[in-house]
Amino acid sequence: MPLRTFSLMRQATRVLKIETGGRGFYEFTPALVDFVRGLSLAEGLLTVFCRHTSASLLIQENADPTVQRDLEAVLARLAPEGANYAHDTEGPDDMPAHIRAALTQTHLSIPIIGGALALGTWQGAYLVEHRRRPHWREIALHAIGE
Repeated sequence: MPLRTFSLMRQATRVLKIETGGRGFYEFTPALVDFVRGLSLAEGLLTVFCRHTSASLLIQENADPTVQRDLEAVLARLAPEGANYAHDTEGPDDMPAHIRAALTQTHLSIPIIGGALALGTWQGAYLVEHRRRPHWREIALHAIGE
């Protein structure tokens, strides 16, 4: 495939607010698709950034919910509550939430090809809430392209 050069790059930003019901995986792929569709970009890149230290982002399978259940079980084993952490200012799930966020991702980069997100057939974008109680989480979006 030949190398393309870009001349008139455009940019757009938005902040999504996602309400969580506590620990779990919250798919927000449709919001990303709508954002990109509204930009009319043929080619580019979407950056997705989580503005929190106790929540994270993942691109993961969205066809079988047992994938999220198994991922949560693994994270619980890797960063359990009650492990005698020094940091417990906001409760026993606080430090495990920070560890889980450190083990996952706080940002995603998704190519825009042919005017659409270049996600695979079974891929979805998830906000992963690592705290037990509900929260409002902010996800910053930045698209650049032509």
